[in-house]
Amino acid sequence: MNFTEDVENCLQVLRSGGTILYPTDTIWGLGCDATNETAVKRIYSIKQREESKALIVLLADEREIIKYVAQPDLRVFDYLQNTIQPTTVIYKGAIGLADNLIAADGSIAIRLVKDEFCRNLIRRFKKPIVSTSANISGQPAPPFFSAVNNEIKQAVDYVVNYRRDDETPKQPSSVIIWNDDGTVSVLR
Repeated sequence: MNFTEDVENCLQVLRSGGTILYPTDTIWGLGCDATNETAVKRIYSIKQREESKALIVLLADEREIIKYVAQPDLRVFDYLQNTIQPTTVIYKGAIGLADNLIAADGSIAIRLVKDEFCRNLIRRFKKPIVSTSANISGQPAPPFFSAVNNEIKQAVDYVVNYRRDDETPKQPSSVIIWNDDGTVSVLR
C-alpha cells in the first residue's frame, strides 16, 4: 500500500505542533515533533502519563545521533548492526530536544528505525519524532491498530491509514543503556 498521502498529512500535523497515531517498526505509537515542548506535553496528556517518565525518540539515520547526543560512543552502532530486534538505546547527554522529553539525568532514549514508513516520515520531517506506545499509561500496549483504544484515536490530530489492517502482533523494542565502557545493560 502506498503511504505517500499519509506522510504528507503527518508532515502538516507535525509542523503545526500536532500529534499523530502511526505504525512504527514495533507497535502503533503516538508521535509529535521531539523538539516541540508543547507537542510533547500533549503526548503526556493523551497518555495520562507523568512527565517524569521518559518517552522514546525515533531517528532515521545514525548520523542524526550526533545532533541530539553530546559525544555518543560510536561503538554503539556496531552493536546495533548486529541486533535483530528493534532496539532503543538510552544515551547520556541529550541536546537539541524538548526539555520535557529529556530525563532528569540528562539522558534520552533513541531508536534508529528501519521501518520504511517511519524512515520516510522522519527524513522528510528533518527532525526526530516522539514514539510512545498508543495506550493510556498503565494499560497494555496495543500489538496492532484495532487494539488501540478509541480514546487515543480521538485525542490525536491525525491517524495514519497505512497498515491499519495489519494484524501481525508486534512487540515493543528492547531497551538498553550504553555504558561508558562499551558494555550494555538491558532494561527490557
